[in-house]
Amino acid sequence: MAVTTQDQQHGLTAHSHGGGQEKGHRRVASRADHFTSFDVNAFEVPGGREEIWRFTPMKRLANLHNGAAATASVTVEVMAADGVRVETVARGDERLGVAGTPGDRIAAQAWTSFTEATVVTLPKDTKVEPTTVTVTGAGEGQVAYGHLQIRAEQFAEAVVVLDHRGSGVYADNVEFVVGDGAHLTVVAVQDWADDAVHVSSHHARLGRDATFKHTVITLGGDLVRLTPVVTYTGRGGDAELLGLYFADAGQHLEHRTFVDHAVSNCRSNVVYKGALQGEDAHTVWIGDVLIRAAAEGTETFELNRNLVLTDGARADSVPNLEIETGEIEGAGHASATGRFDDEQLFYLQARGIPEEQARRLVVRGFFHEILLKIAVPEVRERLEAAIEAELEAVGA
Repeated sequence: MAVTTQDQQHGLTAHSHGGGQEKGHRRVASRADHFTSFDVNAFEVPGGREEIWRFTPMKRLANLHNGAAATASVTVEVMAADGVRVETVARGDERLGVAGTPGDRIAAQAWTSFTEATVVTLPKDTKVEPTTVTVTGAGEGQVAYGHLQIRAEQFAEAVVVLDHRGSGVYADNVEFVVGDGAHLTVVAVQDWADDAVHVSSHHARLGRDATFKHTVITLGGDLVRLTPVVTYTGRGGDAELLGLYFADAGQHLEHRTFVDHAVSNCRSNVVYKGALQGEDAHTVWIGDVLIRAAAEGTETFELNRNLVLTDGARADSVPNLEIETGEIEGAGHASATGRFDDEQLFYLQARGIPEEQARRLVVRGFFHEILLKIAVPEVRERLEAAIEAELEAVGA
């Protein structure tokens, strides 16, 4: 068994290497014991002190956590590639809910409150062109709930872009059902207006020898909280979770990944990178990986890096790794938060590059690894332009 740890945290909470151990005087519960339910009433209304809510500014959730009533609905538009099936179904459709069960009250509220769901099916034994699902908010001050399911049938190969934009308050569950031998690539863009609140749970269920690449890009919104969860149902599953986020003054961007290795000989890799600028910009990344006793031959690693561009910004980063078997290929995690690398700046300036341009190059290089892996050139170019605009705003 190989277990590696590298931590350079910026005033952050200690992280765990096993379930149920003591941290000072506080007992850290195993991720395996995390409660899930489709019944919203099975969850208590959170007050903000609970472990899964302690970083979230509860007053800015627009009452999603205590049962805000829906006042409108979002608009869902699908630009489907040839051969892709798109359906609007009622909440009683038997396919819904198979990828995962809500793990917090807002996710359960979203499950209880949606009236119809969009199901996108990628046909088996077929490689199709990219499909784009655009979700437009209900409007400023409006509350909406939703449900989306992406189904990649056996040996399907496809790219799906989820594009979120507009105003309003929105909570939803998104399911990814990846069949045996299928290859599904997802790019989820959160480009909300400044007022928007979005709380979303992504549930991915991977079949035997399935490959799942999930990239989250979070730029807009007042408060965005995303929870991607991956589970395996057969050997040989491979999941890559990537994230890029850029927080401005006053924004709260929170990402909470969980990879549940309950099946042998599966792989996961998690890489999230964020930049922050402006007063009270706040990012949170919680990375949970659980290797259960039956998951022999697992290979996993998770990395979070944050680049603080100005004073007054705060990044919280907490990697957690639980291992219940010694028969694994390798497991590790790393977390780092800091400012510009002075050596990099010096190197560039020594070669005649002005400081402002040098800073831009450092930030671009910081995000380059994630941007390169975005499979849709149009989306990649759009995000590069958005990052450039963010850097112009701060004068970097």
